Amino acid sequence: MLRLVLALALTLLATAAPAMPPQVARALERAGIAPDAVALYVQPIDAAEPVLSVNAGRPMNPASVMKLVTAFAVLERLGPGHTWTTRIALDGPLREGRLDGSLYLVGSGDPLLDVGRLWRVLARVRAAGIRHIAGDVVLDASALRLPPHDPAAFDSRPLRPYNSGPSGLLLNFNTVHLLLTPGRTGETLTVAPVPALDGLQIDNRITTTGGRCQTWFRDLDAALDWTPDGPRLTLTGSMPADCGVREWAVSPFTSDDFAAALVAWLWRESGGSLGGRVRHGTTPDTAATLFEHVSPSSAEAVREMNKWSSNVIAQQLLATLGADQPDASDMLAAGARVAAETLAAAGIPTQGLILDNGSGLSRIASVRADTLGALLLTAWQRPWMPEFVSALSLAGIDGTARKRLNGSPAHGRAHIKTGTLNGVRAMAGYVLDRNGRRHAVVMMVNDEKAPLSEAAQDALIEWIWGGAGR
Repeated sequence: MLRLVLALALTLLATAAPAMPPQVARALERAGIAPDAVALYVQPIDAAEPVLSVNAGRPMNPASVMKLVTAFAVLERLGPGHTWTTRIALDGPLREGRLDGSLYLVGSGDPLLDVGRLWRVLARVRAAGIRHIAGDVVLDASALRLPPHDPAAFDSRPLRPYNSGPSGLLLNFNTVHLLLTPGRTGETLTVAPVPALDGLQIDNRITTTGGRCQTWFRDLDAALDWTPDGPRLTLTGSMPADCGVREWAVSPFTSDDFAAALVAWLWRESGGSLGGRVRHGTTPDTAATLFEHVSPSSAEAVREMNKWSSNVIAQQLLATLGADQPDASDMLAAGARVAAETLAAAGIPTQGLILDNGSGLSRIASVRADTLGALLLTAWQRPWMPEFVSALSLAGIDGTARKRLNGSPAHGRAHIKTGTLNGVRAMAGYVLDRNGRRHAVVMMVNDEKAPLSEAAQDALIEWIWGGAGR
């Protein structure tokens, strides 16, 4: 009996998932991060059990890695070919280029209606023969019922694009890109906004400095004031001339104000004139459809969300999941419930899952590493797997992980979603090892020194590339 028990114990030890790889443990020790602050999960996609599981059953904040949950639910529930329709309607007769009534832009939650696509929509309005609108341009965002959004609530930085809120008629991600061109040292650099917004004044005080270009945006800041002449965006800070032309993004307005300012500018730029104003409202039943603009697919929205970690796209997608829930007064909350139910129906454990807004920009969001591991393994078996995987950043090549693993033999071998908040650093995705075997990988660090854990994450990817300890 003793020999039998001893043999069973040795068998269990031989088959159990090993402890943390030594190179990962050393990197964490150098960063001053305790093992208890780390969750790890690694499993070959063709295996029945993980080869590495450390604190994998403990709910942790995943930061933007939570977008994998949103992506899975969208592709599983809506499919990769789902599209959104923006309806263009009018409520008056059109005579000799004059619309005697109002024009309506009726949204449905399209997450990808950027300035280029919106320009083509308005160009099509002009091509239909409308040169002058006697009434208003009415923006109808009523398709999504959403809670009030405070862009300053997370970190008191309301003009940062990552704090933008969702909308039934989201335009250009609520974002203005500022092209910054340095001058000579001590001079004010040149700022060009793309797109320009109707009525927005820019007070540029950014100066050109000497020195090397490192974290070039570190000293830049923006503030919005409302003056008697309208909104004024004041830009301050400095940037080294060595940086060359750079692009810096801001979100100066709420979704509603941004959309109105953008449409007013684009309509005028397209050669159109307006007797009334651009405003928000609902569309009367009597308005006749002029045409419909169909968005890119949900697979493309997932790719845009995950490659560049767009929080506002994540919220748009989650709200879309909740849009078909009867009497849902908060489609974000409804979408979170639908996403959790979708995971559970797929056999993925959801204990400890708090999805919140679907983007990971949250202090209460949580998920277990083994939940993310099961999600990755399940996604690999789905018909939409190629769309799911290709939406992830290819380490050392593109997206948010484009600067990772340079000079490493694992360069270009990992498709991962990254996530970073103060006190949080995470990644999850797939790694192809040097023998051609693919593995699901999850690593989450919740610690005040989490930003220092990138080397440990890279060490984990390299350990998998080398054969996961074999």
